[in-house]
Amino acid sequence: MSRAVNRADLDEVHAEFYAAFEAGDFDRMSAVWADGRYAAGVSCVHPGWTMLRGRDEVLRSWALIMANTPYIQFVLTDVETDVYGDHAVVTCKENVLTADEDTEAGFLAGGSVVATNVFVRSDGEWRLLLHHGSPVLNVAEAEEE
Repeated sequence: MSRAVNRADLDEVHAEFYAAFEAGDFDRMSAVWADGRYAAGVSCVHPGWTMLRGRDEVLRSWALIMANTPYIQFVLTDVETDVYGDHAVVTCKENVLTADEDTEAGFLAGGSVVATNVFVRSDGEWRLLLHHGSPVLNVAEAEEE
């Protein structure tokens, strides 16, 4: 398999991670994450949360988040991808819009998160091993402190 094909497959699964979250589709989200011999090493840090470790714990967190997120949209910027054999690191800025059906205007928040996503290639397929998201303060918030 050529490096270009590997990169395209990696880009596809990276995009699928965000598409599954936007769609609130737990089955799609589950399919993105590593399993089998990598299941115990699956890790996730949601912005403001402590480290979650193990596929089951991580997927439980996604089920909870998706059940309580009526709308979310990501615009990814500054995406950088590095492939190291059967491992890859993708860093990006997640520009996030969320909404709540209970508000008159609908939109509650917009914010930014920097994310590191580590993938492993298992049986020829890229799967997510680690997602770490960290919030970025906007300039107004930073100036108030």
